Amino acid sequence: MIGEIIAIGNELTSGRITNTTSAFAAKKLFLAGHGIYAMHTIGDTPTLIGEALKRAIKRVDFVIVTGGLGPTTDDLTNEAVAEALQRPATLHEGILGKIHSQLQDPDDYLDALEKLAWLPAGAEVLSPEDRMAGHLLIHDDIPIFFLPGVPVQAQKLLVDIVLPRLSGWSSCSTFQRMRLYKTVGLPEYEINQRLMALEQEGQVTVGYYPVEFEVHVNLSVSGSDAEEVDALFVDAEQRIVDALGDHIYGRDRETLAEVVGNLLRERGLMLSTAESCTGGLISSQLTTVPGSSEWFAGGVVAYSNHLKEVLLNVDHELLRNYGAVSEQVARAMAARLAARVGSKISLSVTGIAGPSGGTAEKPVGTVYIGFFYKKKVSAILHHFSGGRKEVQEKTAQMALDTVRRALLEDTKTRGRL
Repeated sequence: MIGEIIAIGNELTSGRITNTTSAFAAKKLFLAGHGIYAMHTIGDTPTLIGEALKRAIKRVDFVIVTGGLGPTTDDLTNEAVAEALQRPATLHEGILGKIHSQLQDPDDYLDALEKLAWLPAGAEVLSPEDRMAGHLLIHDDIPIFFLPGVPVQAQKLLVDIVLPRLSGWSSCSTFQRMRLYKTVGLPEYEINQRLMALEQEGQVTVGYYPVEFEVHVNLSVSGSDAEEVDALFVDAEQRIVDALGDHIYGRDRETLAEVVGNLLRERGLMLSTAESCTGGLISSQLTTVPGSSEWFAGGVVAYSNHLKEVLLNVDHELLRNYGAVSEQVARAMAARLAARVGSKISLSVTGIAGPSGGTAEKPVGTVYIGFFYKKKVSAILHHFSGGRKEVQEKTAQMALDTVRRALLEDTKTRGRL
């Protein structure tokens, strides 16, 4: 289904608050297989609200409106909708009763809060148990979901109620299949070149989206026949996989850390990490994955040379002769940590994140990634651009991808035997 998102609020149009809700909604809708025709951010002006809504319902399959549902005088969404769609405001007794039950003194702010109970005629409350319940209005067979402007409330209603309701909607005659491919290691222009022929196919749409240090590729196939769409989608997906190969690390909601974790779990391996320039960023990304204790043993942040010696058993002579940012030290960090904790696979990073500390020989962005696996240790030199935060994030990404590629290659090798 194709939808439109309308975010309402003067605090958004003035820039005082960042509109994170629309971005969250668009991402979740996309991952659920829905397309977004347009996204708007408008102020608390009834005429603008009404105009935007009437345009939207003429061109899309569903509309999501956020904001302007509160009790204050500048919350005007319901009034604007009632007038624009000629659906007079109607008192919702269930919401009113909920408001009364939550007030210690019935006279406390009752007049202001009662405003929450006046909804456009025909509105269905999405979550009666919540004060900021949100509601659904079906107008000209188009579902319009009204969600509160508070991000955490809107996000919960979107995930728990809106997405399931849309998945069962049957009024749309267009069938669509979508998938997001997350890639690492290839620039956007090269990905575009590899997939240019696929873009020429009818009913197939390919989009390219740089996201931080990755490129995400969106495949969308649509048509009026479900079986035809499925067949086209399977063919297009195979062509993308063939063209991009191992540069695709995940699909849809998968993160790089999650993919690495799954590969480690499948092989019964426990990863350990020794971090210097990233300051624990790799460990942080790994432990955001639920169940990471099954495959992540833990990490050491050895920022100083002293801790590299004390905690990782890196030889003082290596540090003195080659420096902390060197192939020799990166190799030693990975191998010595593995030996110390009994890990079969270990990762290390050491580098110059900046903005100072660089030299002509080792400029800012110089990073070595060490890797111990199958009783062998290696280190690869990288030169990353950008500020301190960018260098750290690029290092963490490349380090995790080093593990991923090694485990994938191991799978291929076993398959050839």
